[in-house]
Amino acid sequence: MSEIGNTKYLAKRVAGLKPSGIRKFFDIAATMKDVISLGIGEPDFTTPKPILEAGIRSLQKGETHYTSNSGRLELRTAIAANLERLYGLKYDPVNEVIATVGVSEALYLTMTAVLDPGDEVIIPTPCFVSYQAEVILAGGVPVEIPSRFEDNFQVDPAHIAAAITPRTKAIFLGYPSNPTGAVASRETILEIAKLAEQHDLLLLSDEIYDRLVYGLQHVCVPALGENIKRRTILLGGLSKDYAMTGWRIGYAAGPADLIKGLVRIHQYTIMSAPTTAQDAAIEALTSGEPFVREMLAEYDRRRRLLVDGLNRLGLRTFEPRGAFYAFPNIRASGMDDETFCQKLLEEQHVAVIPGNSFGPGGEGFVRACYATEYSKIEEALERMGKFMQKYG
Repeated sequence: MSEIGNTKYLAKRVAGLKPSGIRKFFDIAATMKDVISLGIGEPDFTTPKPILEAGIRSLQKGETHYTSNSGRLELRTAIAANLERLYGLKYDPVNEVIATVGVSEALYLTMTAVLDPGDEVIIPTPCFVSYQAEVILAGGVPVEIPSRFEDNFQVDPAHIAAAITPRTKAIFLGYPSNPTGAVASRETILEIAKLAEQHDLLLLSDEIYDRLVYGLQHVCVPALGENIKRRTILLGGLSKDYAMTGWRIGYAAGPADLIKGLVRIHQYTIMSAPTTAQDAAIEALTSGEPFVREMLAEYDRRRRLLVDGLNRLGLRTFEPRGAFYAFPNIRASGMDDETFCQKLLEEQHVAVIPGNSFGPGGEGFVRACYATEYSKIEEALERMGKFMQKYG
């Protein structure tokens, strides 16, 4: 009799998923001493004290029960108010906003709600590792459009146009970009939006890093016009801006008929986002702005240190203008990105992530996260300097 654990029982779409390259190196680093990790994309800040205290008050008041499937109305109202304050967007918090368990759930709900088997989603790469996987899990087909270092990882709308077929359902955008730190220009997004309108496609926009932009104004996709907003699902959350990764609060905002579809799946899979975390998120959105600005200034300081340091080592790095990642070209080492990461971790105890983990266009690069303290980045650069003296 065969064992129940045999992988033959797994669905083909699950068995065929590639393991996350991020987690692979994180797990190896966790077994080693004296590792400086530039691997995991997580703020090193503790959640600001007023937000922590709001969560504690919530527990002390006995707020330990389910909320509405869509999340507390106070939270959805705060999300809508924040989007209006920042980008002039108007969303009805009752029908056009849902609170989710991080933006990861918002991404899952969106793909599951809008994709039928075989539907294609165009995804510029390199991109966050979950995008293609969530399309596949929803029964769709990811169509990857590589961007290039020479173009500052700006996707070419002409390449998107060439990839559109009768099966195309949506174009997925993730800016500021994880892993490259690229931001998309207003002109580029408008051209992509024009394609979506011409071909009657959805725009799905992950803007989790919207507040982490340096010297530029973030371009919010649905804020570019009512016609664009009507075909866009906006994904966001509090993990990066407010250092709340472990609280797991995200959201989706969009047309009411589409958000109702997300709610329908959410109520059968999750029920509601954690109540305590929702109460903390309300505090974050209503009084957390000074903390966002303070963390942004420190990320900017670290960004300049890391990018300048990598370039001095001969690891060509374009200037990231968003998120908290640098994406250096490591070909000067004579290694592919997988070998570079393996050897750097083994020999110098510095963890970075192979660029090939993030899809086509990432080969020959690595992702280095500067959401770690300044002194550790300085030490990591020293160790990488020794590494490049040996191999560069």
